[in-house]
Amino acid sequence: MSASPVSADREAVLDANPLPPRLLAALLAAEGGMLSVKDAASGRYLQANAAMAQFFGREPQALPGCLDGELFDGATAAALRAAEQTALAQQPAPLWSEHRFQWQGRPREFAVLRVADAGQLAAVWLDRAEQRQREQQLRSALEQLEQQQRANAELRRELADQALRDPASGLYMRAHFDDQLRREADLSTREHREFALVLVELDPPTEAVRAGGEPARQHVLEAIGRLLRGGTRAMDASCRYDERRFAVLLSGVGLATAHSRMEGLRRRCATQIVLLDGQELGFTVAMGVASFPHTAQSLPELLASCEAALAEARRRGGNHVTLASIPLPRPAG
Repeated sequence: MSASPVSADREAVLDANPLPPRLLAALLAAEGGMLSVKDAASGRYLQANAAMAQFFGREPQALPGCLDGELFDGATAAALRAAEQTALAQQPAPLWSEHRFQWQGRPREFAVLRVADAGQLAAVWLDRAEQRQREQQLRSALEQLEQQQRANAELRRELADQALRDPASGLYMRAHFDDQLRREADLSTREHREFALVLVELDPPTEAVRAGGEPARQHVLEAIGRLLRGGTRAMDASCRYDERRFAVLLSGVGLATAHSRMEGLRRRCATQIVLLDGQELGFTVAMGVASFPHTAQSLPELLASCEAALAEARRRGGNHVTLASIPLPRPAG
């Protein structure tokens, strides 16, 4: 579309009517924005800065005298004129409005500040697309930073957790388990609820494990570690107790439930397929189960009760789950 020529009369009008202070303040308020001044009655451009002229692909001196209908499509020009009429109706108060339209084959979005004064209308156009792109870039950078911080925190937790675990079985080591056991006993005493303690011992190694040496032993430890981790809940805890034994804390669980769950675990151990160089190794375990406070009233008594139950399981030939005996109540007097 061609621009209307700038007449000598128009130039004379501009020279004789410098911008009012309010319009000058509006123009100077937005650095980097597209700035224009129009005749309020006709809607013709009186002045435009280089950024506005560049947007239209014209020289600044080519815009005065033009109408929006010569620069935009009909729908956009009508929307712009409607916003200008609103700004004129509420003068001298400034008006912010949003304009979205297609320009040169891509969507554009602007926030436009309009100020009317002395028969003229100044407009400051701010490109919201660039602003939102910067905001999106900032959000992406912040998200990446948060993700990195979360990853670093998770790595620190993993490293700290690994320091508490037995490298062979992947289970917690005894010192950490003992802390959990003390906390569980305190909680049980305060809330009057029970929990179970299980000692698990590997039965004497099979011939295949003995023949396989240390690699076979490591495979068996890894297997029982996986089974113990998979067979306990998040509130439970399991650990490598010593060279051949493991311990399991079952939170909020009584003797009968603990026996049922450990019997299932014993069966899984007995049927677990563990291979080394194509040779099936196999292993079984003996278990002793005690509960607090039914079979013991203190942690030392609980451990002793669990040890006695485990010894009975071994006496029965291993591959067995034995419950600790519940002491009879002492007679009164």
